[in-house]
Amino acid sequence: MNTDKNTALYEKMAAEQDKFRDWLKSQPPEEILKHTYEYTVREDILMAMEELDLPQSRAAALLASPSPLADVYKEFSDRETSYMDVVRDSIEQRAEAALDAQRELPLYRHDAAYAREQGDLDLYRASRRANIACKEAIE
Repeated sequence: MNTDKNTALYEKMAAEQDKFRDWLKSQPPEEILKHTYEYTVREDILMAMEELDLPQSRAAALLASPSPLADVYKEFSDRETSYMDVVRDSIEQRAEAALDAQRELPLYRHDAAYAREQGDLDLYRASRRANIACKEAIE
């Protein structure tokens, strides 16, 4: 394992992120919001670096940079990613799951007297609770 250069690189990048975080915390809220995506991606880069085992020559090349984390972030931000495709897919999948859950809600189409006669009071009550919850959610 190439731990010496990789460890040094991770530590340099972590220090760079600490400095960025300190700077960010001193900014007004509007400026902080402008940099939230960058901050998050830089955190993800650090997380990846914890597990990544670069060859010594590559780790050394990044170590030579005064700001390797900013360099990697720039490389990442210049690339086309499927991020928005993943976001759209997540929305569609969650909507489908919510629709499936709605389809599974109990719906009893008769009144309590009929449910009592049929021995369906549990179904009636479950349907009534679902209806009340739906009404409250709408209000």
